[in-house]
Amino acid sequence: MMSKLIAVLRDFAIALWAGGLWVVGYLVAPLLFHTLNDRVLAGTLAGKMFSGIAWVGIACGVFLVSYECINLKGAALKRLVFWLVVLMLALTLIQQFWLQPFVAALRSTGVPVDAITNFSGRGFVFWHGVSSVLYLIESLLAVVLVLKSRRD
Repeated sequence: MMSKLIAVLRDFAIALWAGGLWVVGYLVAPLLFHTLNDRVLAGTLAGKMFSGIAWVGIACGVFLVSYECINLKGAALKRLVFWLVVLMLALTLIQQFWLQPFVAALRSTGVPVDAITNFSGRGFVFWHGVSSVLYLIESLLAVVLVLKSRRD
């Protein structure tokens, strides 16, 4: 009975993480920028939502890695699902604890977005683009995770 519940929680964690990534990144955030006239407010709200889904991803990722390691022990290292979760979790951690704070710090300077640069000469637009690409990669990995986890 308990193993069935944990398997259901595993499926729920995958669905929540993947679905959340897609809803926040490709539905809610674009709608905010399309609907609100204040781009700063839209960016602030989108940033809060991206941070929220990152925390969901961290919780789901830790649970899923633990699930794989506990249930499959060393065999987890041979499974694509395990490595998809590890990679998605790594991308989430990079985004949440390095890129998002860095981009927010650049944005908070009060300088026009297209003129903001940091010590390396790379600006807000560049780092926001890097963040967007990593989010896209994570979102695509989530699709593969959903498809591959259904075969388990």
